[in-house]
Amino acid sequence: MIRVSFIIPTLNAQSVLEKCLHSISIQNFKRSNYEILIIDGGSTDNTISIAKKYGSIILKNPLKTAEAGKAVGVKSAKGEYIALIDSDNILPKNDWLKKAIYPLDKDKEIIGTEPWKFTYRTNSGLMERYSALIGANDPYAFVSGVYDRKNYINNKWTNLNINTLNFPSYLKVSLFPNQPIPTIGANGTIFRSSFLKENLKSDYLFDIDIISQVIGSNEKPIYFAKTKTSIIHTFCESSFKKFINKQKRRLTDYYIYKNERYFNWNQINNNSQIKFVLYSILIIPALFDSIKGFIKKSDPVWFIHPIACLATIYIYFIVTLKYKLGLLKPINRNNWKQ
Repeated sequence: MIRVSFIIPTLNAQSVLEKCLHSISIQNFKRSNYEILIIDGGSTDNTISIAKKYGSIILKNPLKTAEAGKAVGVKSAKGEYIALIDSDNILPKNDWLKKAIYPLDKDKEIIGTEPWKFTYRTNSGLMERYSALIGANDPYAFVSGVYDRKNYINNKWTNLNINTLNFPSYLKVSLFPNQPIPTIGANGTIFRSSFLKENLKSDYLFDIDIISQVIGSNEKPIYFAKTKTSIIHTFCESSFKKFINKQKRRLTDYYIYKNERYFNWNQINNNSQIKFVLYSILIIPALFDSIKGFIKKSDPVWFIHPIACLATIYIYFIVTLKYKLGLLKPINRNNWKQ
């Protein structure tokens, strides 16, 4: 019986995939109980040979995007649970998988789980450490409060008002209709396979959308677990240029594939946008958070935060302007690499 299907979209991911797959291979979980689906967008490097080394099933992703790859994987998965793992994720301990699925085995109401923080590694890249410290990959998510991983400033996994029950190894959270929800859905999120297969209505699986869609259509709460574990997200290593490119890709893909999405407008309301703009351009609020964070965890990468906020404002402004003027084009993924 296949209990877990790992779904990993790839596109020229040779620089990160080996560590990702190795961390899966050393889990204290029988190999016959899980499958690894590599959904590849046409890699021209060693991605496929690395994947085959670990006994992965290779599927093609003609639409190339990670979201399209996830949809292909969901439709092909045979496991009871589906683990959405990005190629730049590393499972930090060999009991990670058992802890991740424990709430799903214990409580049938829970539809999915994910770690409540990113693993902070002292010797990792600057941008990886920055992301782990603020508990988000996008400073907008941190400032607006919709982040879904613990940060070192206030030690919260989200700043939204979420109904939560505290158990020894996880939190059971209630997500209600007509309320903002955290950015749940990537970097180690595990869903019940039945939940994804029943509700995936598109050739794309956008992280938070499917939860918003189900809550919105059923008008009933759903229950999710935040496990008291972490996951390594190498993110952009030490490359600020890669961070810029990922920010550009994030918003461009949102606008390009907008018609494919079920979007919760409460997530990005006008007040949140104004707050982020003022927070960034005034510099002092972002710098103040950097100082607070540095006091809690003395790493100089905290002071990347004001720069990352300003860069995000600039990128989001340019991309949005191009969209409004009808000049925005899809990201060319022919030369994309992780």
